[in-house]
Amino acid sequence: MNLLIIGSGGREHAFAWKLSQSKKIKNLYIAPGNAGTASVGKNVDIAATDFESIKKFVLENNINMVVVGPEDPLVKGIHDFFLNDVELKNIPVIGPQKDGAQLEGSKDFSKQFMVRHNIPTARYETFTKEILAEGLKFLETLEPPYVLKADGLAAGKGVVIPTTLEEAKKELTEMLANAKFGNASAKVVIEEFLQGIELSVFVLTDGNSYKILPAAKDYKRIGEGDTGLNTGGMGAISPVPFADENFIKKVESLVIIPTINGLKKEGINYKGFIFIGLMNCDGNPSVIEYNVRMGDPETEAVLPRIKSDLLDLFQGVANSNLHEKTFEVDSRFATTVMLVAGGYPEEYKKGDEITGLENIKDSIVFHAGTKHNETAVVTNGGRVMAITSFGNTMNEALQKSFSNAEKINYKGKYYRKDIGKDLEKYF
Repeated sequence: MNLLIIGSGGREHAFAWKLSQSKKIKNLYIAPGNAGTASVGKNVDIAATDFESIKKFVLENNINMVVVGPEDPLVKGIHDFFLNDVELKNIPVIGPQKDGAQLEGSKDFSKQFMVRHNIPTARYETFTKEILAEGLKFLETLEPPYVLKADGLAAGKGVVIPTTLEEAKKELTEMLANAKFGNASAKVVIEEFLQGIELSVFVLTDGNSYKILPAAKDYKRIGEGDTGLNTGGMGAISPVPFADENFIKKVESLVIIPTINGLKKEGINYKGFIFIGLMNCDGNPSVIEYNVRMGDPETEAVLPRIKSDLLDLFQGVANSNLHEKTFEVDSRFATTVMLVAGGYPEEYKKGDEITGLENIKDSIVFHAGTKHNETAVVTNGGRVMAITSFGNTMNEALQKSFSNAEKINYKGKYYRKDIGKDLEKYF
């Protein structure tokens, strides 16, 4: 069959790398892709939200399935676009329709959904510019630190966690009155801060049945010791040592089942991934957020651990028979270390030549912000590439990732050297 992956990051390279191993795939295309996806499929120069051009390509190339990597096209309704088009409606899209994508597209919608379906989450209120004064008062009822979330999509950077009341009030004013995140912060959700350790649980669903994929822990802050600004993610570890079978069973009964049932109850036909960002608070899960796609860089640690054909699971989603499918997971640790551009997540340069890729041993390099110019592979984004390695222990896997991170070079290269450090106490 012919398959099209939408997106251009490390997550999409991981999807392309994994799906290219399927014997069922004849042609694999990635739109727009990057320098890494070009090595396992064929890149197509179409933007992820250019639905008309995607339609033309899908019809001309006899595409049998579309896998949507990033959230933006899902929130903008790519799945609905296919369903509402007489020529496209029978081509399965892996990713929810617009109504389901609200789980990520609106933080306020997702919090209301959790409350409606008794899913454990932090106490919260939502505010707009018109009621900024009430928001400032609400902050006074909370203990520091404070969690402020832009309601809409802000490329993984719309959450700020001020540590003082003064700072929180200033941030709220910036977000609402001064549109710090543009239209994304026209509404802001203020939450109480949950004490605990974070992890990501991934579910694939056909709308009725579901499969729980390996969990992962990611690292969002730019600085070591979880300091500095939020990023799209600086690394990931899978499995998560504290997320044992007992904890995942709690997640399933308290979060996953009520989420799937809640979607059905609200008439939302959800086909695709649900990424559940959780806090483990003294052994109990509490939901921080939903995303409607796989995480990045968690995908780069999770997909390599799935030993079975991923396309088989996707066909289960497309044909609503996911309950009949099985998959096998590698018991080893997979660790991902993200190399980023100097200055990221603020101003950074593109177009710097990347060298040393030919020296990598015992790791998989997933490209994120890269492209080919006439003569070389160059940087083309803030997060440049992810180095994923296997090991029988977390530290064995990390050693390989860190060692190979040193072999890759470009101007301004930076990566966190403390990925996984906070997990050592759980062994």
